[in-house]
Amino acid sequence: MIDAQEIKDKVQELAANVAEDEQVELVSISILGAGRKKLVKVIIDKEGGVSISDCERMSRGLETLLDVEDIFPMAYMLEVSSPGLDRPLMQMRDFERSIGKLAKVITCEKVGNDTIFIGRIIDTGDNWIRLRFEEKPLKGRMPKKKPDEEHNDVFIPFEKISRARLEIEQ
Repeated sequence: MIDAQEIKDKVQELAANVAEDEQVELVSISILGAGRKKLVKVIIDKEGGVSISDCERMSRGLETLLDVEDIFPMAYMLEVSSPGLDRPLMQMRDFERSIGKLAKVITCEKVGNDTIFIGRIIDTGDNWIRLRFEEKPLKGRMPKKKPDEEHNDVFIPFEKISRARLEIEQ
């Protein structure tokens, strides 16, 4: 009997192959539930956004491979979707693609005096992101602006980021 990590690795491998064929990016895979009720959640993305037909093609292709490989001995549900407007930012490339967008970043330790930041992603580097705070932030706090600073920016080391996601703008 194979363990949960082996199953996830195999699903990841199969999904990556289908994503490449369908010319979409595989963002994440999660397998939820126990026993007979497994839910396989696959999130895909592509430049310009994911369409319903992208999700359908990815679902059909992956479902065929999962059934052929007989990875799940019992029935399972497969859900393929886009990351959504408030997509999680998990890798540096997610931040790079989101330059100019509003994001909420939570750090695992204080950067300056805070651990929660909401601002616009202005720039990224090898291992950091730079957020610029709005004059009137939607939520969260804004660091005090020094008289000689032109903008309210904060540099956050990538390794200190615990969670991050785009904020929905109205």
